[in-house]
Amino acid sequence: MTQPPDATPWRRLDKRMLAVTPLSNVVRLLPVAVILLLTGRGDPVARLWVPLGIALVLVIGGVVRWRTTRYRITDERVELHSGWLNRQRRSVPRDRIRTVDLTARLLHRVFGLSVVHVGAASGSPLDSSGLVLDAVSKAEADRLRRELLDRPRTDGVPQPDLPTTAPAPVEELARLQWSWLRFAPLTFSSIAGVGAVMAAVLNLFDNLGVDPRDVPSLDDAAQDLATAPIWVAVATVGAVLLVVAVAGALLLFAERWYGYRLTREATAELGGALRVRRGLLTRRSLSVAERRLRGAEVVEPLLLRAGRGAQARALAAGLSRESQGGVLEPPAPRAETHRVAGLALREHPELATLAPLRRHPRAALQRRLTRAVGPAAALVVLAFAAGAAVPLPWLGPASLVLLPTAVLLALDRYRNLGHELTVRHLVTREGSVQRRTVALQRTGVIGWTFRQSVFQRRAGLVELEAVTAAGAGGYRVLDVSAPDGVALADATVPGLLTPFRADLSRQDSRTA
Repeated sequence: MTQPPDATPWRRLDKRMLAVTPLSNVVRLLPVAVILLLTGRGDPVARLWVPLGIALVLVIGGVVRWRTTRYRITDERVELHSGWLNRQRRSVPRDRIRTVDLTARLLHRVFGLSVVHVGAASGSPLDSSGLVLDAVSKAEADRLRRELLDRPRTDGVPQPDLPTTAPAPVEELARLQWSWLRFAPLTFSSIAGVGAVMAAVLNLFDNLGVDPRDVPSLDDAAQDLATAPIWVAVATVGAVLLVVAVAGALLLFAERWYGYRLTREATAELGGALRVRRGLLTRRSLSVAERRLRGAEVVEPLLLRAGRGAQARALAAGLSRESQGGVLEPPAPRAETHRVAGLALREHPELATLAPLRRHPRAALQRRLTRAVGPAAALVVLAFAAGAAVPLPWLGPASLVLLPTAVLLALDRYRNLGHELTVRHLVTREGSVQRRTVALQRTGVIGWTFRQSVFQRRAGLVELEAVTAAGAGGYRVLDVSAPDGVALADATVPGLLTPFRADLSRQDSRTA
């Protein structure tokens, strides 16, 4: 017989977290302690009392956190109780669990621990909820991953005790190719990550009163640049920043995607689950139940598209909204990305993200030209006016480059517009600076939103949004003709619009 929820025993986090949590915080304090020793005044021993006192408080806080945190898994829910002064009670229904993400930073790996992130859908398609178990043993984390992704029986039939050590049959879908490293400098997230690290280091130096120019070699280089011609100084600084950005992007790519594997675990209990494992210093493992998968997305930022690369993402409720949420693979060749998206959907790429798309009406091109060239022309006029007032006679002529750039951008945006309805998926594409191709399962569409501005109404166009409980919560089909939009929505989910079309017909008959 299945135990009633109240009889399910509570579990504690692993005792080894008593060492990991304080050590993780102490490691963050080491740079501050070193800088205080090297740059502070007074007795060095006295200057250490502040970080030592903070470290002691962190150790005590770790003990209190372990003593006050407990969790349990019943047939219906996952419950987490934590906190002493600020008590928190989290409860997630198991039928809403969509993903289980295992993360093990370097210290966690040394002690054989993992952090379990349970992603669950909430009542809103644009929101998600869940809970975090920090931290449990690696064996317990893997057992929880399989247990939480399994749909519990609700018919009262007792389930057999299955061995937790037996590995599920695994099908490898993709693994890391180091030739993909060439795409690392073409991704904005890597370059932004390098910039964020550099900004944090400079901000730390500023807060501690340390000036990097105090280093003799850096000071000499700064003086040489100050006396050099401006074009030499700009070119030198640009080259240095480019080298740093490229090197940092390569290092971040290696750290994020080292040991990458995409696999499918197919068992009777799980019904199939996609699993992404990656990371050098921090090991990550994301598992998505295939029954929760609602589609796949191929993202092509401008630089990555210029290098004929792309990146695939899974669309499922409960996935994080961060830049790496739902990513199925690193930046890779475009053909490989579409192959992975097709494998994730169990569909041939030409029936999913590579499906031939229908072109949108010429009125959509006119809208893109108007929306791109109009603001560019206004900026050109302002540039000529500002150049005459300052005066900067070169500013106006230099701004003329905005006009052909705007035209090219509008043409590219129109060329990338398209949609198609295949047997199982609604496929849409849009964007230029970041082109996105979405293959959304027709069964995952739960509603439609129609939008039409005054200008779209005059052009006979409409914007559709397929509402789904996954990913961004809705995916657009931009600027299609109004009859085609209604027909597309009705064909995607047959019968969904029938009552509304019947009401419209009755209204038209009364009006006649």
